[in-house]
Amino acid sequence: MPDNKISKAVEKQRAFFNSHKTKDINFRLESLRKLRKAVIENEENILDALNKDLRKPKFEAYAAEVGLFLEEIRGHIKKLKKWAKPKKVKTPFLHFPAKSYIYPEPYGVVLIIAPWNYPFLLLMIPLIGAISAGNCVVLKPADYSKNTSNIIEKIIKSVFPPEYITVFKGGRDVNKALLEEKYDYICFTGSPYLGRIVMEKASKNLTPITLELGGKSPCIVDKDVDIDLTARRIAWGKYLNAGQTCICPDYLFVHKDVRDDLIESLKKYINKFYGENKKESNDFCRIINEKHFDRLLNLMKKGEICIGGSGNKKDKYIEPTIIKNIKPADPIMQEEIFGPIIPIMDFTDINEVIDYIISNPKPLAFYYFTKDNKKQEELIRKVPFGGGSINDTLVHASTPYLPFGGVGNSGMGSYHGKSTFDTFTHYKSVLKKSTKIDVPVRYPPYEGKMKMLKMFLK
Repeated sequence: MPDNKISKAVEKQRAFFNSHKTKDINFRLESLRKLRKAVIENEENILDALNKDLRKPKFEAYAAEVGLFLEEIRGHIKKLKKWAKPKKVKTPFLHFPAKSYIYPEPYGVVLIIAPWNYPFLLLMIPLIGAISAGNCVVLKPADYSKNTSNIIEKIIKSVFPPEYITVFKGGRDVNKALLEEKYDYICFTGSPYLGRIVMEKASKNLTPITLELGGKSPCIVDKDVDIDLTARRIAWGKYLNAGQTCICPDYLFVHKDVRDDLIESLKKYINKFYGENKKESNDFCRIINEKHFDRLLNLMKKGEICIGGSGNKKDKYIEPTIIKNIKPADPIMQEEIFGPIIPIMDFTDINEVIDYIISNPKPLAFYYFTKDNKKQEELIRKVPFGGGSINDTLVHASTPYLPFGGVGNSGMGSYHGKSTFDTFTHYKSVLKKSTKIDVPVRYPPYEGKMKMLKMFLK
């Protein structure tokens, strides 16, 4: 049954949206500026909350969360007037005299549900788009990252009235109650399992959705690479946030000729990044909770551990780990890892790698290290994935000029930059017909008009 408090909040937001206040461009811009100012004023509190939840170092928390938020919102403030203007398009001569337009309009009341791994960024960037598009918003931050959820709630309450933007905190019961309500759009980031539940609930009201899910994102290392540079970029992308990144390299396919060299270079950079005593490093995050700690330890029972392999449950610490001689049937290859573990499989024939990837659910991200431009283009064309990087990891998701999103099991829809505005916008088509002339060819009787009709429609 719907929660009465939630139902009333959604009802008030719908009434506020129907006042048409959020459709005013100046109102939207002012809202964005207020939000940006509040985040800047609370920067230290946000960084502190992320450290308490995941022990994120300040540099990492700013680079991967707060900084990307500020870059996104700056772009919306700068370009919103242009994005929100009606666009005139061509009109077929058949409809002469007439003019055609596309009007961007907000959906209405939007629900945004975020995960715990990037608890600030993955709630607040969709919020930017929902505001700039002119919607009212219900926010559901992650329950596991309570400190970040609390500071988000504090920021939102200090800036916006609840009939415009409001926050509901809590666990599964709150999620369930929120999904019982009717929204005009839902944006969900999380696991494919939960994504299916959200999609099922949305389907009852035919509510459009964006699903940003996850999956096992492959990383291929061919034999012609710069081993040292490749290892540095893979180690950075994998161990950022202790591997709790939906687009991090989930597993490696490494050409047999360079596998051992790559492993040695990865070991070197693990030690260089986090020191000999990695547990004491201030630059290495922690696992979100004991449940995920236990799950990750269980995934390391097959294969040969090259480095790492253990942890401290009390501290929710799992050391950076590399496992070789992994088989496709091993448990670690059956689910998204979401932790600081790199399983490595060998290959000699790139076609076998392609066949393996396309025989599994479509990944959110894809990474390929090679100097061969022809091979790069071949794999980009043959392998389906949400987005990816060539000769690097993660960076495709840090630019507002590339839409970010999944495909198939890894999600649907996209955002970042203008795509964030587009996601929360319905583009309404309008044809304005003149009343000065009315060409009679379309009206009955039709006898003798077919030849003229085919002149226009052929």
